[in-house]
Amino acid sequence: MTDPQKESTPAWLLWTERALAAAALFVVAWVLATSWGGIMHSHPAYLLLLIGTVLVAVVVGVATLLWRRRSHRGWRRILRIIGAVVGLGWIALIAWLCPFSAMEPALTAMESDDAVTVTETPTLITFAPSSGASDVALAFEPGARVDPRAYAAVLRPLAEAGHTVVIIKQPLGIGFLALGSFDAAKEQDPTATWAIGGHSLGGTVAAMEAENAADTPVGLLFYASYPAGDMSAFPGSVLSISGSNDGLATPAKIEASVADLPGTAKFIVIQGGTHAQFGAYGAQPGDGAPTITADDAREQITAHTLDWLDSLAPSR
Repeated sequence: MTDPQKESTPAWLLWTERALAAAALFVVAWVLATSWGGIMHSHPAYLLLLIGTVLVAVVVGVATLLWRRRSHRGWRRILRIIGAVVGLGWIALIAWLCPFSAMEPALTAMESDDAVTVTETPTLITFAPSSGASDVALAFEPGARVDPRAYAAVLRPLAEAGHTVVIIKQPLGIGFLALGSFDAAKEQDPTATWAIGGHSLGGTVAAMEAENAADTPVGLLFYASYPAGDMSAFPGSVLSISGSNDGLATPAKIEASVADLPGTAKFIVIQGGTHAQFGAYGAQPGDGAPTITADDAREQITAHTLDWLDSLAPSR
């Protein structure tokens, strides 16, 4: 007599699991094909997730062939249905986490020369001036899901002028997962006085780091960004650079942040600039349309940042 708690696995469940396994492999292949450089030069956490996704997809695909004629108790079937729902969400997450890969001129700016030595590790990119180093260095948090190399062309000139610059590679490209990385950045130049900044979500995370750091940074830099809460008592220098045509960190949001920052904070607007023009990673969904060239925007952003860094401390 057949156990009423045992039933053959329904065909729809088997084919759902096979389809999800195939979809996972397709998404991983698509991500690798379209963002290989961004993946290989970002924090390794995302690459490890992709590898894990492939392994699980293969196991699930093979298992559905072995389970084809097996019977399972009702609770096991429920677990498989839950697993299918979770798998669908996981595939969507893996696709969403695909980074915006760096483009020129950022890629060329990653090359070392007589003026700047570029060092890359799994968690940091360091631009070290070859001579005439300044007392002030900058740690920088990228925007969400942005290849950290995308900021090289904006930030490299700061190193050419004598400031050590460290770009932090965030796990999965999410700044909140990089909290605490400021200390690792400071180890790249232990004798320097450090400022911290970031773009978009990276700027918000930089502000959190500035508030909680054991040694308060001498300065806080926002690129198309603002703090998550009240930082009006922050004792260091604050510079906010934004774009008038930014569709994400809009002028209204930047204006609203004035009350959360010290009265001495300096606000600069790049007329015609957009959110994505603070890096070199292509267009970004939801952003506005620029009315100035990327080169013009980048030159203005770099010049204002350099003036600010130079003002924080005298050269050695």
